[in-house]
Amino acid sequence: MSGTVLIVDDSLTVRMDLSDAFSAAGFRAQPCATAREALEILGRSTLEVVVLDVLLPDGNGVDLLREVRSSALNARAIVLMLSSEAEVKDRIRALSKGADEYVGKPYDSSYVIAKARELLRSRVGAAAPEQPTVLVIDDSLTFRAELCHALERAGYRVLSASSGEEGLRVAAAQRPSAVVVDGVLPGIDGATVIRRMRLDAALRSLPCLLLTASEDQEAELTALDAGADAFVRKAENVEDLVVARLAAALRNVATPASETVSLLGPHKVLAVDHDPASLQALGDCLRQEGHEVTLAHSAEESLELLAVQRVDCILMRLEMPGMGGKEACRRVKAAPGVRDTPLILLAAEEDRAAMLDGLSCGADDCIAWSGQLDVLRARVRAQLRRKQFEDENRRSRELLLQRKLEAAEARAARELAETRAELIQELERKNRELEAFSYSVSHDLRAPLRSIDGFSQVLLEDQFDRLDADGQRHLQQVRKSAQRMGELIDDLLELSRVGRAELHRAEVDLSALAREVASELQRREPERALELVVQPGLHADADARLLRIVFENLLGNAWKFTRKVPSARIEVGRAGNGAGAALFVRDNGAGFAMSYADKLFRPFQRLHTEAEFPGTGIGLATIQRIIDRHGGRAWAEGEVGRGAAFYFTLSPGSHRTG
Repeated sequence: MSGTVLIVDDSLTVRMDLSDAFSAAGFRAQPCATAREALEILGRSTLEVVVLDVLLPDGNGVDLLREVRSSALNARAIVLMLSSEAEVKDRIRALSKGADEYVGKPYDSSYVIAKARELLRSRVGAAAPEQPTVLVIDDSLTFRAELCHALERAGYRVLSASSGEEGLRVAAAQRPSAVVVDGVLPGIDGATVIRRMRLDAALRSLPCLLLTASEDQEAELTALDAGADAFVRKAENVEDLVVARLAAALRNVATPASETVSLLGPHKVLAVDHDPASLQALGDCLRQEGHEVTLAHSAEESLELLAVQRVDCILMRLEMPGMGGKEACRRVKAAPGVRDTPLILLAAEEDRAAMLDGLSCGADDCIAWSGQLDVLRARVRAQLRRKQFEDENRRSRELLLQRKLEAAEARAARELAETRAELIQELERKNRELEAFSYSVSHDLRAPLRSIDGFSQVLLEDQFDRLDADGQRHLQQVRKSAQRMGELIDDLLELSRVGRAELHRAEVDLSALAREVASELQRREPERALELVVQPGLHADADARLLRIVFENLLGNAWKFTRKVPSARIEVGRAGNGAGAALFVRDNGAGFAMSYADKLFRPFQRLHTEAEFPGTGIGLATIQRIIDRHGGRAWAEGEVGRGAAFYFTLSPGSHRTG
């Protein structure tokens, strides 16, 4: 793997050393001594790796880092910060601003090359990341606003909520990349918010940062027990620490699973000791093994660093001022992001009770160390080897589980396909039975009805004088009932046919179709005075025959229910634009109460008596079935005495104007 490397350092020795090392590794090295030179190269060259010194004669490496990340050409470049600055706050600052790695001086050039290659491999084939979204849950409007602004300045898209309940709803609806939640909230507290998200399969993997103003040490343990990835105490300028820890949490989540790291390669080791001389000796010992060593002068400092930077192993003095090694060990082993990192406690002397006490705190090893370099390096190798075996076993178990799941999904898919095929045979058989039944209805029932109607008419015509008024009225009612039964049968058959008929989609001029149907209605009742408005240019990709049935029913209903209105008006058009557009037929007729709207499209559901407005109650059910077959939906709006509007959509994008 090769590419162009920009090396920015005011030391000629460092520039030449790294240039030679990268060139020998197959990279093209471009060394420069100032920020100005670096900016010129950034503007004209595409870079794979950038190595930045923190202190430059004409600027600061962290400011130059921001220029790299905002560069159109090099925003995705691997950035390694290289500095003799030993303060943990400098590392936090650089890593929170987007550095991929921070390497301290004196450095090992082989480590720098290996780390650059490892980071490049992790990005091969990776797509450009979307802007991460952070949900901030805090009931303090002032603090929430300040934190949101800080996150937005850091490049995040920010959502906010003022209570735990609201935060959970926002998280479920918006699926943020991470959550920052205050520990004390109205209603459920921050720890409960995190516990609930950890129990939700859709949210449990979200990185969670818990904030608190409490100085109680138990508050942090409570937060970690709840499943928080990080714990931040509220203080002055706490926003910068939140941004740094958030960046670390998201970086860990976004990093794709990689191959097992070789034991022969360099590792990042964190050494923690309050004694400067002892700490330097630890660093020198581990660098001889080829490791990149980060030095922390207190347990508190080490925990801050671990919040933004992952390491492969931790060496920590057991007895230290302030927070001792045992308490720091407990906190590391309680934090989900770093709990699996090997941690070795170092005792000042051979004290069996102290060693057992250290191991009971969760340490992976506890040794007495007074300068035995070979023993220390061997213990570190043993812990790295153990961690490698555990990671390999975990990946094997995950792979095995994935294969089992894939096999189960394939089996379920086969069974589903077989079941579906059986249902489709079965469905075809039922359709044939339905067709036979429909034929029986149309043939066997219509004939008796015609006989009833016909003989009733004969009696009325031939025996009219022999029948009294009641007899005449009864026969007329028999004829009327037989005719209505015939209409019901016709409508039921039509409902059955539209549900089974094959769709023949084509371009349909709905405006012309609506006018044709309205013209037929006008010819039947030429005396009707009615205003008809049809929006021009309505088209759809649909079955023309079935859409005619839709308009016949909708316009027929509008025609019928406006009969008693002095100035009747019917309108056909389209409401809305794009995917949400709907076609409608609107009238100013009798209308209906919206409390009955859900009944309108059911067969035989009528809101008016036969005497008021005749009909069978099948028309809207037929419309519903036709629209459903076109992949759309139908609904209605109305008000008693003020008209009704019937809306319908077809499949997305199938109806349009023009």
